[in-house]
Amino acid sequence: MKKLLLSLMVLFGMQTYAQTSTAPNIIPAPQSMEVKPGSFVLTAKSAIGFSVTASKAGGLFNEFLQTNYGFKLPYAKVVSSVNFIEDATLPAEGYELTVTSKSITLKGNGAGLYYGIQTLQQLVPLTKGTSLSIPNVVIKDAPRFAYRGLMLDCGRHFFPASYVKKYIDVMAQYKLNRLHWHLTEDQGWRIEIKKYPRLQEVASKRDETVIGHAGRSKEYDGKPYGGYYTQEEIKDIVKYAEARYITIIPEIEMPGHAQAALAAYPYLGCTGGPYKVGTTFGVMNEVYCAGNDSVFAFQEGVLDEVLALFPSKYIHIGGDECPKDRWKTCPKCQARIKALGLKDEHELQSYFIGRVEKYLNSKGRNIIGWDEILEGGLAPNATVMSWRGEAGGIAAAKQKHDVIMTPNTYLYLDYLQGIPATEPMGIGGYLPLKTTYGYEPYSPNLTAEEHKYIIGVQGNVWTEYIQTPEKADYMTYPRGLALAEITWSPAGKKNYESFLNRLPDELARMDRQGVAFRIPEPEGLENSVTSTVQTTATLKPSVTGAKIYYTLDGSEPTTSSAVYTAPVTIALGAIDNKVLKCIVVTPAGRKSAVYSATYLRKDYKAAENVNPSKKGVNFEFTNSRVRRAADLGKTKADSTGVMAGFDIRSFSKKDIYGITYTGWFNAETDGLYEFRTNSDDGSLLYIGDELLVANDGEHAPQEKTGLAPLKKGFHKIKVQYFNAGGGQTLSVQAGIKGKQSINLRSVLYTAQ
Repeated sequence: MKKLLLSLMVLFGMQTYAQTSTAPNIIPAPQSMEVKPGSFVLTAKSAIGFSVTASKAGGLFNEFLQTNYGFKLPYAKVVSSVNFIEDATLPAEGYELTVTSKSITLKGNGAGLYYGIQTLQQLVPLTKGTSLSIPNVVIKDAPRFAYRGLMLDCGRHFFPASYVKKYIDVMAQYKLNRLHWHLTEDQGWRIEIKKYPRLQEVASKRDETVIGHAGRSKEYDGKPYGGYYTQEEIKDIVKYAEARYITIIPEIEMPGHAQAALAAYPYLGCTGGPYKVGTTFGVMNEVYCAGNDSVFAFQEGVLDEVLALFPSKYIHIGGDECPKDRWKTCPKCQARIKALGLKDEHELQSYFIGRVEKYLNSKGRNIIGWDEILEGGLAPNATVMSWRGEAGGIAAAKQKHDVIMTPNTYLYLDYLQGIPATEPMGIGGYLPLKTTYGYEPYSPNLTAEEHKYIIGVQGNVWTEYIQTPEKADYMTYPRGLALAEITWSPAGKKNYESFLNRLPDELARMDRQGVAFRIPEPEGLENSVTSTVQTTATLKPSVTGAKIYYTLDGSEPTTSSAVYTAPVTIALGAIDNKVLKCIVVTPAGRKSAVYSATYLRKDYKAAENVNPSKKGVNFEFTNSRVRRAADLGKTKADSTGVMAGFDIRSFSKKDIYGITYTGWFNAETDGLYEFRTNSDDGSLLYIGDELLVANDGEHAPQEKTGLAPLKKGFHKIKVQYFNAGGGQTLSVQAGIKGKQSINLRSVLYTAQ
């Protein structure tokens, strides 16, 4: 066992660490931690010593102290109170950290020594001082998964090399060890390839970018956009990552997501062009021609230069979202299918991936591909990255292929983290912190033997709507901290309430580092239903040291509003509601979005004693003119039936009509529910016999809402809608107040 000795001459100050049952706030949670009475006190007069081979560890710890506490430790040549020891008998990347009142001993295996330092740094108090009291602990730790990854997409939007390094710094701090670097896309080619200079000259630039969401907008900004990393920049970033025990895995997309490359070299496509670098987002039909041997020569030329820059075992070759439209009409592709006796275009894609894999295998590398590479047959040595849920990963593991789980339902960090009203524009989807944290990579659909093929987990940050480093930080964290705990901590150690308790300190550290994470809602900001004349809101900032500013008069809170210093008493009249709005302002001065909670004086509605089993709602259709939804039911219905939900599409060929829907709404938990209708013309929504949302009358599309405190179980629901001619709109949504609303469908049951 090779020992690298590192020591600190310690002065014991007056501060001590009181014995407490509360464990230090460490993320990701270690395998085991025993907290003991007392502390080790570090001051600027303490000395640090290390051998030449241990200088990296000592230098990093000293850099941390200098940056955050304003002092460095002098060096000494003697072994003293702090020892850093390399111990190959520990598990891979594992470490043991023992802190007593007299000494600190950190043992680590390879990267484990580095990860132990990250844990030690989390034990150092946030508050600056001339002495730093480190609690006495015994920690034994090692990662659950060998592959612990984040993907940063620099194809849609380009991020400077300085930010990529910052991204690496934060990853390493929380023991993530794989950066999947997405470098080529329809909207831009971001890596210098000297053999093909037009990739830099043409493919790295687009004429303009769509404004707003590509699915809804045809407007463009008219501004040229571009950028790429030189090979020297890439070498520097790779070296920087290696120093922090992070392996960078480059992604060079093929055979789809290739329009930027085709714009530079049109002969690579099935039609020969002309092509242009993509200016909007989505899946594009222009792909590499699978029947053209010059395409494979191009790929090999590109990959040769990629391999020289990235020493990683894996090269990611994409393989996802490749439309087959061009291949179906391309003479060369069809000739290839016939010559090889392939069944269809899916097998042609498998041929494409397999041919590239053979080339990379010949160079001593392996491929990773998105789960579409399963289609048409999986390449022999491929590792599958399962993104369309877990099905692809499960199928690949059953075929005895290595798998990295990255399901969009849990780990697509470009999805919204809160209700849309409080979030910046995103691609869509709803993925709150709790959902991400709750992910378990070992599917029950796999046997214990098959679990060994799940080699890792990764979160993905796609950047169609992430234009700046600040927004990339915002979308990545704090969900990236949940990812760290998924990938590192034992399954039995995961506890969401514990994670939330540990989170404020870590967010304060990130705030101090200039990481622009999403500032979570304050703890305790929850909707409340009471039958009394007043209630109390007890709040706690989501970031240690932050302040909460609030209002109760409906105005938007600012730093000039009331400062939260003690629980807020909220007076309520008869059948009354008040809305508390607040912002969280971090010690660095960053402001959260405006968050709110509703405090309602009203009794909960008891659930009905029914248990309907058939999904959907009953409807009564009236093929006659009415002027108000409230008039529906006064005449006999022309037709009746059952449908899946509040859907007017099957009636929209009519111009003048009315519908009454009835059924059961399934409240899945006790709570304050918010119902909303958006209609053109009028609509009414009842829960039980109570009119909850009054949106009646002839009008253009307008949205209205209503609140109902409901007990868990089934509640009668009725929606009435009429159209008086012209535009036709009806949308009905519901959900716990302050959380994501859903279109009513899965929670509806027929009345009979």
